[in-house]
Amino acid sequence: MKRVYLISVLTCLVVLAAFLGLFKVLNPHNTRENLKIGFIYDNDESTPYTYNFSLAKDALEKKYGEQVEILTCSNVLDDEMEEPLRDLAVQGCDIIFFNGYSELVMKLAPEYPNIQFCQTSYMDMSGKSVPSNYHTFKGEAYQGRYVSGIAAGMKIQQMISEGLITEDQAIVGFVAAFPTSEVISGYTAFLLGVRSIVPQAVMRVSYTQTWSSYAHEKSAAKKLIEDGCVIISQHTDTIGPAIACEEASTNRPICFVGYNQSMSEVAPGSSLVTSRICWEPYVLEAVEAVMNNKKIETVVTGRIHGNDVSAGFEKGWVEMVDLNQQVCAPGTQEAMDSAIEHFKRGNGDFVFKGDYKGADPENPSDIVDLKHGYVENENTSYPTFHYILSDIITIQ
Repeated sequence: MKRVYLISVLTCLVVLAAFLGLFKVLNPHNTRENLKIGFIYDNDESTPYTYNFSLAKDALEKKYGEQVEILTCSNVLDDEMEEPLRDLAVQGCDIIFFNGYSELVMKLAPEYPNIQFCQTSYMDMSGKSVPSNYHTFKGEAYQGRYVSGIAAGMKIQQMISEGLITEDQAIVGFVAAFPTSEVISGYTAFLLGVRSIVPQAVMRVSYTQTWSSYAHEKSAAKKLIEDGCVIISQHTDTIGPAIACEEASTNRPICFVGYNQSMSEVAPGSSLVTSRICWEPYVLEAVEAVMNNKKIETVVTGRIHGNDVSAGFEKGWVEMVDLNQQVCAPGTQEAMDSAIEHFKRGNGDFVFKGDYKGADPENPSDIVDLKHGYVENENTSYPTFHYILSDIITIQ
């Protein structure tokens, strides 16, 4: 009897092994057929930043169709992140993406070890210990800012050549939310792009102290225009600055340079060009990794910094959109293309470089000398350049 029982057990084991072997042949990568994916937005799709991020959701739906179920939560403030995060986790999401800046995501991730949490980078993650299922990512925005600065510089040079403004009127304005390194890095790269064409150009920056306020942003842009700025750009989250430029452009030469979303529809007469971070490459590859039960950073292509990833033009994480041929100066596309190719061949160490010195606005004793250059995004996807070049940038 024992012999018969032993033979039966062995037979079952053989059948089981054969089944597992057949399963591996048919499914060599142990892939999942379906995924549930969550998105938590800090705003809604009516605002440029969130709209731009939501394009990654659209790309997932286009690629995977019914293989993915996508759940979204909009208008989630950073300090209100916990409830929607837990709700998506309870609903069975396999991976959740966030475009907010809440530290709660990193703190709560260990409670859900089977879920991957992917957050747009909101701080310098270099050297930090993070949960294995927590990831950060961001396109190297300074590259797009610099290239859009070239387009703005070409336009300013055209204005000077045509006698519309004088050389000492080469002033660009920037509507900024807060003096974070992300914002400072962006507007500095933009100005240095302008100065690569118009060396005498200077910048005036107006902080709104909010990421999203149409009224404050439009008011700040109007004041910059009144103060003589001929180009306006922004790192805020509404169309307010673009509208201000469009309204002013009927009386004087003024152009708007966008970020994240084209403003050509709301400001057709003044919109010059837009740079955007492309979230699609990371999101698509992160989902591919989870679908194939692989670590995200082994699938995503970019500069890997532990569980943090960045990339620029070379991987399609940054792009330029909607150069307005009716507004831009002749030769602008060629000048932009040349700079983009430069970025694709190297690390962009030529951007923050020149006869400039800057200081940390929070710590004036922290000084940087750009004679030897500053390499942005060298160790983290979050921008770290946080110095004000006070000789050429005025904070209003």
